[in-house]
Amino acid sequence: MANLLLFRSLLRNAPLADAHNNEGAPAFAFTARHKLAQMVMTGCTNETFYASAQAQLNDVLEMAKEFDDLFLAKLAIYGRERAMMKDTPALLTALLAARGSALLPVVFARVITNGRMLRNFVQIMRSGVTGRRSLGTRPKKLIQRWLQDASEARLLQASVGNAPSLADIVKMVHPRPQAAWQEAFFAWLIGKPCDRAQLPEITRSLLAFREGINSETLPDVPFLLLTGSPLNKAQWAQLAQKMSWQTLRMNLNTLARHGVFEDVAQVNLVAKRLADKTQVRESRVYPYQLLSAWNNVQNSVPTKISDALHQAMEYALENVPRFTGNIVVCPDVSGSMHSPITGWRKGASSTLRCVDVAALIAAAVLRRHPKARVLPFECDVVNVALSARQSVMHNAQKLASVGGGGTDCSAPLRKLLAERAQVDLVIMVSDNESWLDKSRRGSTATQACWENLKKRNPHARLVCIDLLPYGTTQAAERRDILNVGGFSDDVFTVIDNFVNDRHGSEHWLNEIESVVL
Repeated sequence: MANLLLFRSLLRNAPLADAHNNEGAPAFAFTARHKLAQMVMTGCTNETFYASAQAQLNDVLEMAKEFDDLFLAKLAIYGRERAMMKDTPALLTALLAARGSALLPVVFARVITNGRMLRNFVQIMRSGVTGRRSLGTRPKKLIQRWLQDASEARLLQASVGNAPSLADIVKMVHPRPQAAWQEAFFAWLIGKPCDRAQLPEITRSLLAFREGINSETLPDVPFLLLTGSPLNKAQWAQLAQKMSWQTLRMNLNTLARHGVFEDVAQVNLVAKRLADKTQVRESRVYPYQLLSAWNNVQNSVPTKISDALHQAMEYALENVPRFTGNIVVCPDVSGSMHSPITGWRKGASSTLRCVDVAALIAAAVLRRHPKARVLPFECDVVNVALSARQSVMHNAQKLASVGGGGTDCSAPLRKLLAERAQVDLVIMVSDNESWLDKSRRGSTATQACWENLKKRNPHARLVCIDLLPYGTTQAAERRDILNVGGFSDDVFTVIDNFVNDRHGSEHWLNEIESVVL
């Protein structure tokens, strides 16, 4: 009970909580600007443990009304280019379109970077959630220009996907062809008669393959355009070398199922591609996507392929900065963290959970800082033996296999206090839904513990990485406390800037504001 008495004395000195989290426990509300940024970096417009997809959408739409076009533009670009998000940057772009913003062309060019983003943008605009169901003159012209400027390869890539399909979009905006091949391509795409001789070379080879005229050599197109017809083992082996790096990562079990890995030479070629440093960097793969691929590979996938994923992870985490002093990482392994990182959606839920991402971040820091302490927590700190000599994958899997109870974000700080530990940097990865340590009044237990820890470690800093868009934190933002939302590896860049005093008191928001249009 001594710790509870300690909390009561500390609450007098800590800042007062001004909100409650989804568990009804005291919390600190983010400013409207910070909350919107958090939702853009962590919101995937799917169901989460505490919030429905509709509630998230409503929150973004309502909060966006409070800000000018410039902030929304910077936030959309930061969310796409740095956090590598899809749905929320497309939503902000659609909001700017609905406002008739002069910044729309700049934002559109930097956010709508591929066919999937184009479909997202059109789907959002046509849904009416931004206040209108028509595309409007300026968005229509931007889409027309996107289609006119796209190469054959880009258009073929964009033709994969529905609701709306690329053909639907072409029918909506009626792009004016800039060359004979475009006229033939757009006609073919929407099912109208066309002069096949005018079609570009790769599209002609795709049609020939589908018609069985030249079925031995696979055309250089997205593999989903080829799988409508049965492929033999040799053709699947060809696909393994033609796929983009990201597509290869996502289809290892498919290749194994079609016998590609029965050939040792093919195993070596695929492993070499996966572990190619240049391709890993160019793919802009999320570290958690690599963890997902490694977790999901079946026994039919050779060990050499798994080892290549390990190597790819090392390259993907090269930007984890080196920090000085005593570092403690605290991944939340409680029950609410076992929900999918991108939320639930029927038929489209990620198998990777928030706890997997929290564990991955902890394992990545440990890999870079072998003397760092890792204190996973739920109701209390969970004892897990980790080794910095083990791979990031191994340690992340070990961390994610524990926990499942209630949430007490103050537990690791309590432990550090009890040990009179010397700390310089504490990184907490959570959904911030702490409730076991709630009090009826005053501050949060996390904030109170941090106040006392600061008395012993005046230069210490606390980083709270939030993985879900709930709008509150257990530690109030200030000079020594950083709250950052997101699950891309860019959070490490934000932490590095924070630790090295490169921004003011609104650390993460200043990072977003620094975007140059």
